[in-house]
Amino acid sequence: MSVTVLIVDDSKLARIVAGKALAELQPDWKKVEANGADDAIEKLKTGTADIALIDFNMEPKDGLELASELRVLRPEMPIAIITANIQDEIIARARQIGAAFVAKPVTADALEGFISGAALRLRSQHS
Repeated sequence: MSVTVLIVDDSKLARIVAGKALAELQPDWKKVEANGADDAIEKLKTGTADIALIDFNMEPKDGLELASELRVLRPEMPIAIITANIQDEIIARARQIGAAFVAKPVTADALEGFISGAALRLRSQHS
């Protein structure tokens, strides 16, 4: 099964770091990068993504706003909010929209639980 992961972060370096961590866990999965919410929505309109990794701190829309929009467009998509801004309110808001929470810096260890759960969910959707 071919899987594409949308990595959304306004920092190119952060997208590279997330991409490397993802490649350690799932080397065959494809990555699509977006530099913000509008770019992410555009990429989804013109292509496909199965999973989204979204930075929280972005302008003009934060990652939770984007995740809410993606939830409407793709209700079953596994979504993780990635941030160094670890506050209970952000974690609670992420859970309300059915998104996981991954703390920065993004490492393979930090991503592993979310990625294995997402892979299982995708397999069950396709079977």
